[in-house]
Amino acid sequence: MSLLPIFAEKIATSLLIMAMLTIPFAASAQNWDELSQQQQKILKPFESRWAELNPEKRSRLVRGAERWQNMSPAQRKKMKQRFKRWQQLSQQQRDAIKERYKKFQDLSPDQKARVRKAFKRFQNLPSDQRKKFRAHWRQLTPAQRKRWLLQLRDKRSHDS
Repeated sequence: MSLLPIFAEKIATSLLIMAMLTIPFAASAQNWDELSQQQQKILKPFESRWAELNPEKRSRLVRGAERWQNMSPAQRKKMKQRFKRWQQLSQQQRDAIKERYKKFQDLSPDQKARVRKAFKRFQNLPSDQRKKFRAHWRQLTPAQRKRWLLQLRDKRSHDS
């Protein structure tokens, strides 16, 4: 399966969000009182229902809080922007992103590296070219998209 720059922005956003939720965490899920003051400050919106959250959800939230603590102000600003965009997505859009993330996780390391490389190339394009590319992509039928991706893959394998 080959994913290319077409979905790069959505993939990147979903990867970042999902990465915050899936990073291994050494400590077990904690009670609210066991959290540090900094963690409690970050997780304040969850305080009233903390005891009701399942341990897995608590662990994900604590991991996210720990990552947040280790971010620079610029990284935090960027993450806030991404989270705001995530919140503005419909449930259907979020589900589609989660599904693409799961598919990405199923790729081999080599395939993941190619996706990341393609995403980087896409991100390095000037904004107007990315917009044109997205507009053109959206006009293609699924069959045309598949054909285009296969042609691109063939071209790249011949160029290597």
